[in-house]
Amino acid sequence: MTRICIVKKEKCNPVSCGNYLCIRMCPVNRKGEDCIIKTPDGKVGINEELCIGCGICPKKCPAEALDIVNLPEEMKKDPVHRYSENGFALYSLPVPIFGKVVGIIGKNGIGKSTALKILAGVEKPNLGKPGKEATHDELIEYFKGSEAQGFFEKVKKGKVKLSYKPQQVDLIPKQYKGSVKDLLEKVDEKKELHKIADALELKAFLDHDISKISGGELQRVAIAACVLKKADVYFFDEPTSYLDVKQRLKISQFIRSLADENTGVIVVEHDLIVLDYMADLVHMMYGKPAAYGVVSQPKAAKAGINTYLSGFLKEENVRFRENAIKFEARPPIDIKRLHPLTEWQAFKQKLGSFSLEADTGKIYKNDIIGILGENGIGKTTFVRILAGEIKGHELQGLKVSYKPQYLETNDELVLNFIQEAIMKYEVQLIRPLELKELFMRKLSELSGGELQRVMIAKALSQESDIILMDEPSAYLDVEQRLRLGKIVRDMLTITGRSTLIVDHDILFIDTISDRLIVFEGKPAVHGLVKGPFFMEEGMNHFLQNIQLTFRRDEESKRPRINKPGSQKDSEQKKSGKLYYA
Repeated sequence: MTRICIVKKEKCNPVSCGNYLCIRMCPVNRKGEDCIIKTPDGKVGINEELCIGCGICPKKCPAEALDIVNLPEEMKKDPVHRYSENGFALYSLPVPIFGKVVGIIGKNGIGKSTALKILAGVEKPNLGKPGKEATHDELIEYFKGSEAQGFFEKVKKGKVKLSYKPQQVDLIPKQYKGSVKDLLEKVDEKKELHKIADALELKAFLDHDISKISGGELQRVAIAACVLKKADVYFFDEPTSYLDVKQRLKISQFIRSLADENTGVIVVEHDLIVLDYMADLVHMMYGKPAAYGVVSQPKAAKAGINTYLSGFLKEENVRFRENAIKFEARPPIDIKRLHPLTEWQAFKQKLGSFSLEADTGKIYKNDIIGILGENGIGKTTFVRILAGEIKGHELQGLKVSYKPQYLETNDELVLNFIQEAIMKYEVQLIRPLELKELFMRKLSELSGGELQRVMIAKALSQESDIILMDEPSAYLDVEQRLRLGKIVRDMLTITGRSTLIVDHDILFIDTISDRLIVFEGKPAVHGLVKGPFFMEEGMNHFLQNIQLTFRRDEESKRPRINKPGSQKDSEQKKSGKLYYA
């Protein structure tokens, strides 16, 4: 098979195109053959055997519901899995390796979660025949001669036990009722609940109702539930979402500790610094989101991530991105050339049992200030105070645009919601954030990543002097996060505005920020606002708190964590320069 035809059923609306425009325009149909047909659900279907790949129907479809994808010539095999007759197709699978942590990196909608579910036994593959589950023998035959053959042979014989942590931990309270402890006791096959609760810092909320805990707490509970099962291979789908930087690094160390000669680990992760820190090997996934996904051969983590950033797989001779993603060391900012915009006055704010304290801080024109710190230490409170959401110490005399951490939805059309961005910033926002295909959908119908991109466009396009954004990288994939840095910087250059950004992805904050605010204190008790510092001083301050050092990768120039106790780590700690210059 060298071509697949995709029909996005949720978008297909024959009424809006004047009654099946694609059927009327298809040259094969006009010859009298049924290439594009009406299906029983009132949508359209495409016969891939008859399709000639002319590309007329995707161009003519006003709803952008059709996609004709010409696959690379070497992909002659049927897919491992296909969701429906004209649905997403997944080619090949990553393979667990005992004693190693294997990472998976790729865009959203490229099949990472599907691959993980198939390996974990949660989803049954159909080898490209929707509605027909493949048997163990068929899978073994399909993967003959590859490492996956050995894995599926062990699964068939019951020699491999599997445990899986799903991506959407927010669904857990809908599936389980009762306390955290009750849930974990039910799955505790190892009888190690107290040991794991200690390692993952769960003890403070073990007796809490599962429906009353935060996203970060839910994530750690889901990881605990996964590792309390006796398994030979553990699968983690985005284990660090909702977690702060400190927790991400602790979870990375914990997941690394699971891999031994009898145990393998596979992880899907969007935070590049964390993935680099956690994984021994990396599979890249490429293709076309919502159409098809291909799993590359594994590479050592450093080489794999650098290859992914380059956009070119040399061994497979595949270019999956037009341009390489590059990191540049920016020179230190000359303070004499900065022009003050405003400042916040020193304040103390009490919210219930939590208190927040800040010294006076300046914001300059065209300033990009990153904000780092643990969960529950007042970052969101601080931003809400500056935005005037919490009254008393807001920025005076300025128009403020604010993107909150938690995104609320309603039935308004995206087209109407971001009208200002559409009218003024088509090139700067609509195209790079890939929002055009969302215009005719309601806010309430969007996925987490889609909603995040819409809210970012709204915040950046509003008339304001300063933009405050709380966790804009949440739900975004690696490429979207890195692209967002450029989008924000370009918008501020055009409009002359400034921004403060709270985020937990250090790579994103490092890439985008001119200066840094670091939060200290005790979570849920008190927070201290330190800074803004210039980047080197601020990152040194932050890294001192988490006892890590950073270097730049010599090839891609991206930030990497030094292995604790390594020569480089010791040298940088001794010199007091924890962050690369």
